[in-house]
Amino acid sequence: MITASHVVKTYTAPDGTPVRALDDVSLNVDRGQIFGVLGQSGAGKSTLIRTLNLLERPDSGTVTINGEELTALSDNELRAARRRIGMVFQHFNLLGSRTARGNVELALEVAGMAAAERRRRSDEILDLVGLGSRAESYPAQLSGGQKQRVGIARALAAKPAVLLSDEATSALDPETTASILDLIKGISTELGLTVLLITHEMDVVKRICDGVALIEDGRILEQGGLVDLVSTPGSRLARQLFPLGPLPEGDADTVLDITFSGGSADRPVISQLARRYDLDVSILGASIEHLGGKQAGRTRLELPGPAAIHRDAIAGLRAQGLLVEVVRGGAE
Repeated sequence: MITASHVVKTYTAPDGTPVRALDDVSLNVDRGQIFGVLGQSGAGKSTLIRTLNLLERPDSGTVTINGEELTALSDNELRAARRRIGMVFQHFNLLGSRTARGNVELALEVAGMAAAERRRRSDEILDLVGLGSRAESYPAQLSGGQKQRVGIARALAAKPAVLLSDEATSALDPETTASILDLIKGISTELGLTVLLITHEMDVVKRICDGVALIEDGRILEQGGLVDLVSTPGSRLARQLFPLGPLPEGDADTVLDITFSGGSADRPVISQLARRYDLDVSILGASIEHLGGKQAGRTRLELPGPAAIHRDAIAGLRAQGLLVEVVRGGAE
């Protein structure tokens, strides 16, 4: 549904130095998916989302949305294509002189829709985002969460197939953030929308995303389904999803990081390990989440002695379909 292929975007710094904001970025988002792009400030997230709707033209590479290669379109064709792509902004970008209904209608005015139809559609979409009773309110009379709901309604007014969200919850408090994320998830399901959201917050990804990409210094380092990435050895995203903290001091004993996903997450793995191999198992840390409707997580265990004497125990864990990484204790 959304495909970026080998996209490069370079800017020129004030001192004349070229800065590569996007460096050979390739990205794929399936139809109906809620996909997060995770990265810190300056990683290239905002440049990426502005390139996906061609507000910024890439130096090279292609962008295709809903089967239409945007990078091959003329300016007139691109304007028409953008009406099928909704955009939600971090700071709302509402017109203070217009009511909530007026802000939603603005997108429909640009599309040339008749006044009566604009009114009907704006009221319909404001009801959908829970603001039917605030249609006549001006932005100054709305809370931050309500303003963002108006922004979402405006983005959905023209019935897009794709919704792009640029840090849409970063200016909101945690409770309001949760309600906006739940709204986006519900709308995606109800309308069959494909959603790509930019964020620096892992909690956003955990709450609603099916897939995620990690961007750093303009490059995509990892991408895929959340549960798939959790089960990928060495995944940085898995470590960020399930932080286990620093290793304890000392180097005499073996420390294992065990990743659970799908059906393995609710099995009594640790108690079985202790009984079967007569081991004193210490739990150093654990993190469990529900991702994409499935339980997944990581646990850090300490076993007495070096890894070499625990080969059978480690092999037994892996035979159960668990990802087991020896993070301390020498060779297996």
